[in-house]
Amino acid sequence: MMATAMPATNAAQRMRVFSLLVAACVSLVGCAAKPLIPYSTDTPPLILVPASQAAVLDKRARFREIFCAVLQARASTLPDYRPCEDALTRVGTEPPGTALPVDLGASRRHLIALVVPGIGYDCFKAWLNAPGTVTSHVRQSGYDAMMLDVSGLSGSAHNARQIRDAIMAMTPPDGPARLVLIGYSKGAPDILEAVVAYPEIRGRVAAIVSVAGAVGGSPLANDAEQYQADLLRHFPGATCTPGDGGAVQSLRPATRKAWLASNPLPRELHYYSLVTFPKPERISSILKRSYDKLSRVDARNDSQVIFYDQIVPGSTLVGYVNADHWALAVPIARVHTTIGSLFVTQNAYPREALTEALLRFVEEDLATTSQSSLETPANQ
Repeated sequence: MMATAMPATNAAQRMRVFSLLVAACVSLVGCAAKPLIPYSTDTPPLILVPASQAAVLDKRARFREIFCAVLQARASTLPDYRPCEDALTRVGTEPPGTALPVDLGASRRHLIALVVPGIGYDCFKAWLNAPGTVTSHVRQSGYDAMMLDVSGLSGSAHNARQIRDAIMAMTPPDGPARLVLIGYSKGAPDILEAVVAYPEIRGRVAAIVSVAGAVGGSPLANDAEQYQADLLRHFPGATCTPGDGGAVQSLRPATRKAWLASNPLPRELHYYSLVTFPKPERISSILKRSYDKLSRVDARNDSQVIFYDQIVPGSTLVGYVNADHWALAVPIARVHTTIGSLFVTQNAYPREALTEALLRFVEEDLATTSQSSLETPANQ
């Protein structure tokens, strides 16, 4: 997202690089079988959480209003436009909208999205050479966004310390907290471990957002080994290190669920979940094998994570996105068009509009929640 321009490689080099990505992905999956739970949007939109934790709050209707307004307003200026009904998936019974106006003016709070990427990102980010269009777009509305570097092949506890150190190195805000920690894929559990282990960062954090986050892990990790993820170190130009070698272990469902059970999330923070719930035809061809394997558990997945494993317990449900795991956050097809046309066939998604809508939703919700707290008597 923040990478600078680099010389284009020739077609043969691009295909060699992508073949490594294919090898890394395919090595993590096996043969497909009939789905245990078939794909269906006629499903409860919220997961059940332990009685000791707060229930998930459904605010999909308001996010839909904001996202649709942003898409309509930016249709002629942003890439990969989709009609709103195709950009989001309706799951179960979605609450009615609020009919309130959507403010598309400059941000008042000037939130800063601090994005923690998924497994192996530091291995291929130079090859991806992301154009930084999301950051440049949200800055036009008074927000900011930046990528936080973590060890792509390390476990969540290791990366939690890196998140803590990066936040503490920033200048603290004069007023209300402005950092919105956005965890993509494995970045979500990395962030959750950080706010639990390091209370000193909580006062600087306005909100935490799981975006296709592996909050409950992924069953794909059960059959995977760390050496398979380490294939990403062989990307030409990769500068990633082995780290502590705990990335795959951190993604196993037993690991994540045991951690959640033993580590209550700080109640003073605001949590949000933006979930990928793509229609089957929105899965890129290269990801169909992992989608099929994960469908042996539940076909309601994005090719890497089942929909309910993406939801932070006690969070606000923002929406269900009609995009596969890569399309949500990794602009491969925009940067490498040949690879996009052959392998990453469903990679186009209006990420700039989505990020703007997400920040506007969080800012509005934080203001509403804060006002409600002020209006509620202390003895209630």
